[in-house]
Amino acid sequence: MKAVILAAGEGQRLRPFTASKPKVMIKVGNRPILQYVVNALAEAGVRELFMVVGYKKDRVMSYFGNGSNFNVKIRYVIQKQQLGTAHALKQVEKVIEGKFLVVSGDNIIDSRTVATALKSDNSVVYKDVKESSKYGVLKLKEDGIVDRIIEKPKEEVSYLANTGVYSLNEEVFNYIGEERELTAVINKMIESGVVFRAFETDGVWIDIVYPWDIPIVNEFALKNVGKQINGKVESNVIISGDVVIGERSIIRSGTYIRGPAILGEGCEVGPNAVIGPGVSIGNNTRVEPFSLIQNSVIGDNVIIGSGSKIESSVVDSGTRIMSGFTALKDRTAIDVNGHFVKTETGVFIGERCIIGARVVVMPGTIVGNDATVSPLKVLSGKIPDNARVI
Repeated sequence: MKAVILAAGEGQRLRPFTASKPKVMIKVGNRPILQYVVNALAEAGVRELFMVVGYKKDRVMSYFGNGSNFNVKIRYVIQKQQLGTAHALKQVEKVIEGKFLVVSGDNIIDSRTVATALKSDNSVVYKDVKESSKYGVLKLKEDGIVDRIIEKPKEEVSYLANTGVYSLNEEVFNYIGEERELTAVINKMIESGVVFRAFETDGVWIDIVYPWDIPIVNEFALKNVGKQINGKVESNVIISGDVVIGERSIIRSGTYIRGPAILGEGCEVGPNAVIGPGVSIGNNTRVEPFSLIQNSVIGDNVIIGSGSKIESSVVDSGTRIMSGFTALKDRTAIDVNGHFVKTETGVFIGERCIIGARVVVMPGTIVGNDATVSPLKVLSGKIPDNARVI
C-alpha cells in the first residue's frame, strides 16, 4: 500500500514558530509532528510514501532523507506554490497509480487511525469532537455514506471532524481540475455519484492549529515515553515517573524531575530546578538554578535564567532568558484575526530572542523571532519579529 503525505504548507496561524520551518517540523515530545505520521504509517504496514513538500522543504528532506531510518521508502514531490490540498495532491498524479492513502503531515495520528482508512476504498476517516468550528465536518446519510464535507461550519452541522485521512484511487485526479482544496474535490465526486464511506477512528488524531495547542499536544506525545537515563545525574536528584534524559546531559544536585518529561542531549539542569510534568526540552539547553518549568516545550540551545517560572508555554530554539523570568498561565482571550479565542494557556516566544531579567509575560502573549526585551518589562499581546522593547 502507498500513501501520500501532504507536508507542503507553512502554517501561518502558528507563527512565529513557522517562520523558519514548516508546521510539520514543529516538535512535540522532541520529535517533529511529521515523524508521528511516518511512524503511524510504518506501523500499519504502509511503507511506500510520497511526500509532497514545499515551504522550507529542505528542513523536511534533510531530516527524513530517503526514509530508511524510519523503516519506510520516501519519494519527494515538490509543490512550488502552496495553493491548497487538492493542488498538492495533483503534484503526484504522474508518479502514483491504483489505490493509495492520503494523510496530512501536520496532524498527529497513530496506526489505528491509518488502519481505519484501509477498511474500504474511497473512505473518509472522522473523529467525534466537542468543538467542530475549526475543522471540516462530515454530513452523513443514515448508512454511513458521506453526503458532504463542510469546511469550518459557522452553524452546528455535526461534531464529526474530518481528519484529512482518506483512502482514494487514481480516479480522484479526473476531478481535481482547478480545485484547490481536496474536500471540494471529494464533494464534486460525491455529486457525480462516487460513493464515499465514513469510518470513525478509535485511534489518535490531534490537530495543532494555534500556538497554544502545542503544549497540549506535547503532553499527549509524552504518554508512554518510558524511562531512559543516559546523562549524568548528581546526588540528591529526584526523578519520578517516565523521564528520558539524553546523552551528555547533566542534572545537578537538588533537582526534581517529574514525568512525563524528556530532555535532549547536552543539557544542563539545576541545581535545585523543578521540571515537569509534561515538559520537552531540546538539545544543548541550560536551565539554571531554582527555575520551574511545567507543561511546556523548550527548544534547542535555549538558556533559561535562574529563578524563572514557565508554565504551559513554548520557548523556541536559540532564545536566551535572563534570571527571574515569569511566563504567567491563566485563562485569557486571544485575538485571532478579529475574533477572540478563550483558552487557558501560557506564553509563546520565537527563536533567538533575548529576554532581560525579571520580565513578566502575560498569558496568551506571542513574542516574535529575534525580539529583544529590556529587564523589568511586562509584556502582553503580540510582539512582532525583530522588535525592541526598551
